[in-house]
Amino acid sequence: MPEYEFRDVYVPRGVSRSAAVRLLTDEAEYGYWELDRLRLFPDGSRRVRLRRRIIRQVRATW
Repeated sequence: MPEYEFRDVYVPRGVSRSAAVRLLTDEAEYGYWELDRLRLFPDGSRRVRLRRRIIRQVRATW
């Protein structure tokens, strides 16, 4: 089973949708994060949970 690390990002209500998409796209492209969960609150703010896989290196045995 893969292991993941998580990062929570809070996007305030004054941020436009296109700016939030740009922010999350940059995180995905340069930080190798993927969207795990997005919660939209009634006041317009968003709480986003990003995840990325933890890749463990196996020690060579030769």
